[in-house]
Amino acid sequence: MPARVHAIIVARHGSSSRAQLLRTLEALRDQTAPPAAIALVVCGDASSARESEAVASTVEGIIEARSTTTFAEAVELARPRVLEGSAIWLLAQDTAPHPRALERLRGTLERSPSAAIVAPKLVATDNDREIVSLGVSMTALGRSVELAAGELDQGQHDRMDDALGADVRGMLIRGEVRDALRIDPALAGADEGLDLGVRARLGGGRVVLAPSARVAAAPGGPAALPSGRTRRAYVTRLAQLHRRLAYAPAAAVPLHWLSLLPLALWRSLTHLVGKRPESVLPEWWAALTAMVRVGAVARSRSRIRAFRTSTWASIAPLRVTSSDLRRRLDDGHGSEGGAVSELRFFSGGGAWAVLAALVVSIASFTTLIAWPAVGGGGLLPLRQTVSALWADAAWGLRGIGVDVVGPADPFAAVVAVVGTLWPGAPSFAMVLLWILALPLAVLGGWFAATRVTDRAGLRIFAGVAWALAPTFLTALVEGRPAAVLVHLLLPWLFHSAVVAHRSWGAAGSASLLLAAVIACAPSLAPALALLWVVALGIVLGTAQFRGAGRLLWLPVPTVAMFAPLVLWQLANGTPLGILADPGSIWAGPQAAADAAGRLALATGFPTAGLAEWTALVPASIAVWAPVLCAPLALLALGAAVAPRWRAGITLLVVALAGLATAFLAVGVTVSFVQGAPVAIWPGAGLSLAWVGVLGAALVTLDTALTLPRLRVIAAVSAGVALAVCAVPALTAFHAGRTVLTNGPESTLPAYVAAQAAGDASVATLVLTPQNDGGLAAEVVWGASETLGSQTTMLSTAVEPQGEDVSTLAVDLISARDFDAPGELAAKGISYVLLSAVAGGEGDRARTLRTTAIASIDQRPGLVHAGSTDRGVLWRLEADAAAAPELTSAQEGTARLVVTLQLLAVLAALLLAIPTRASRRAARAQSRIVGRAPEEPLVLPRHAEDRDDPEDQPIGAIEEPQDAPALEDEALAPIAEPVPDVDEASGADGEAEPDDADRPAPTGKEEDR
Repeated sequence: MPARVHAIIVARHGSSSRAQLLRTLEALRDQTAPPAAIALVVCGDASSARESEAVASTVEGIIEARSTTTFAEAVELARPRVLEGSAIWLLAQDTAPHPRALERLRGTLERSPSAAIVAPKLVATDNDREIVSLGVSMTALGRSVELAAGELDQGQHDRMDDALGADVRGMLIRGEVRDALRIDPALAGADEGLDLGVRARLGGGRVVLAPSARVAAAPGGPAALPSGRTRRAYVTRLAQLHRRLAYAPAAAVPLHWLSLLPLALWRSLTHLVGKRPESVLPEWWAALTAMVRVGAVARSRSRIRAFRTSTWASIAPLRVTSSDLRRRLDDGHGSEGGAVSELRFFSGGGAWAVLAALVVSIASFTTLIAWPAVGGGGLLPLRQTVSALWADAAWGLRGIGVDVVGPADPFAAVVAVVGTLWPGAPSFAMVLLWILALPLAVLGGWFAATRVTDRAGLRIFAGVAWALAPTFLTALVEGRPAAVLVHLLLPWLFHSAVVAHRSWGAAGSASLLLAAVIACAPSLAPALALLWVVALGIVLGTAQFRGAGRLLWLPVPTVAMFAPLVLWQLANGTPLGILADPGSIWAGPQAAADAAGRLALATGFPTAGLAEWTALVPASIAVWAPVLCAPLALLALGAAVAPRWRAGITLLVVALAGLATAFLAVGVTVSFVQGAPVAIWPGAGLSLAWVGVLGAALVTLDTALTLPRLRVIAAVSAGVALAVCAVPALTAFHAGRTVLTNGPESTLPAYVAAQAAGDASVATLVLTPQNDGGLAAEVVWGASETLGSQTTMLSTAVEPQGEDVSTLAVDLISARDFDAPGELAAKGISYVLLSAVAGGEGDRARTLRTTAIASIDQRPGLVHAGSTDRGVLWRLEADAAAAPELTSAQEGTARLVVTLQLLAVLAALLLAIPTRASRRAARAQSRIVGRAPEEPLVLPRHAEDRDDPEDQPIGAIEEPQDAPALEDEALAPIAEPVPDVDEASGADGEAEPDDADRPAPTGKEEDR
């Protein structure tokens, strides 16, 4: 006897929902075997449904519910209207069955006595050849998996008839078990069909698939997952955690409950590695919600016990194994065949260019590699241990001054990273940096050029031109470590930032590089912030909202690193101190804020010495050195009228931003060294300008100069001119025109350095007589004054910070009844060093030095330790007090600051970690930004509409189609109709997809 079927339709109120409902009711009237009765549940105002003649003539009753009623709750409201023994057909406003759908569902139910549930094949409303869902299973750990979804229907799954579960939409539930198989409202709308299937199997029934019964389903209906990514991630994860607690043995439930928060932490890390940061907050939200819903778990477990007649072993044959999941995912689809361009680093000559630069560097700095440390200019030794390096990078006591507590300069973290690369002797890492600076610059310039052109010759030209930039060579010759690091980091920032809107991996890398660049040159912050706003506006203007979300992440690590310092500077009334150059403040030569200085800046030279030309040739000849940069500048200007003029103009804007930064910085003085003001170094702005100029020149060479011979002549001419311009700087080391020195390994006498070996807490008061008659005083902790211990808290301070030692210094050399040993010991100072002023002493400095030596020699309790090449040293006879320690409040602040900074950096690192899937997906796109590829990209069907790789089923068969040609755009993040390159990454031990352009399972893992 055919089963009597009672259809339950759940609908939302609204005009669009009403149109879908009318279509569904029409489909029910057209059924070859219509249902015996139809109950309609309207979530919201049901007046329009009651007034509709089409609705009233079709349904036997209309139930009005709250607008917030879930699908499960709405079905429960309609259950009392279902006659005893009737099967229930679950439908929604957006599920329109094909004419013979119910006939075939009923037929399958009658032919399968063991079937508790019969599920149709859900197809897309606008394309009935596309499978929306056909069967759901789960892995051994409980991760739900769509067996078929998002595929072209070619009948490949029509022989499937047994599954663990199915989509709840269109399900036909046998009348005998309908009271036991009720939708669990605690699932929050996710995995409802899977849960019904599991409970049916435990009760001795089956879920039988009826592929011949087709039901058209549209996204966003009452029974579908929420459309928002955050809400969808939340309800999906909440359903998984609830099922975990409901399915687990009673003894294991407390363990599962205790594991929810640790598991949320672990999955947060995997979400970041999997390039899904938007799932982190829903993960914690779901975990906390699942923890407090003890009653819902108890009710779910009670329902399972009441109906269960078989063991969990009956479910095992229908699970998807990890190996099967991995095999079905690892098919290489959508990457290898769709690659647009290869990197060609070795075959294109990039490796040879780097090797040649290494040879030039060794020839230019031949003896440098034999030095244990490099000094001179703004160079200082590094700490002797890695732990001390990182201690200088954390909030707390600073390595200079007495009781100076506060934030570290972010540059200290960059120094710590560099020093950690050679942990045995961190100071030697700076030597290696100087030796490898030229080849690293060529490498960075070559990779940055891959975003502009695919011509091997032009990429080599870009690498060489970047390494020969006058501002970079000047920084090398003058010993400016922060400027050198900025120039080495900027091309990598360009390489990742211009595609940061494409993928989270690029956004994570760009965010770290942005933080490092601004840490080395805070003066670049306004220009980079302006470029970031422009990029964000372009992406929002082209409706790339996911890309905008990635761009919004870019400044987060920078804000986290600089926030403590910014707050400190604002609290102390020195807001411009935020822009101060970090590291050792050195009053070296640089362009002045006059017409001649600004002219030098406009031509790319940060000093009036024009990259050592004035020291090599007469001034009348040296003034023509900027002409050697003219060919590159002319090529850059041509980008404004090149075929890719949008990219060219954007790069010229970058150049103008950098040049404006240099012009403004040269007139700003915020730092002081021994009382003398030092202007901000303008070379960092020129490095940014060089990015724009070189990029614009590449655009011209790549697109405007179409004749190969003309292109070669132009590139070679510009390259040769830059090489000639670099000759004085590259020969300065051998000619003795550089300030670089062999060491020192310590700025303090060897005796002190030995006492403070291993960065022991030993303090030295350093007194320096000034040529103007003044006396500079500072306290150095440890074996040396180091690069990482420098802080803008002191170099930009307008008032004494910590304990003021100026009075102590003056009394030490002048007051007769001054208890020098007691005062020094109380402050923890063990040594006094009278050093010489840099650049030579004048008469007043020598007089003050003589007076100081005579005075200190007469102080009881101070032993003359000898005259050294660092100055005259005295040792305190008494034991000095222990080094100051942080108070409990300061320790709490330090932990909070360090934790927040580490979290931001860790998140960026996890996002930046490349994976096989992200690399393969990236190869499916053009490396060049802002230029249409020569061949169209082959994209999976609807790839541009995918929210997340995990929203796709395993084993999906895609229908390739050509992507639309990319329009010429600016090199800032642009509107590109290409798929995201992010991948899904696993948690709870499950396999994950290897290609983000390939479908992946909808569900997530879950333990039972």
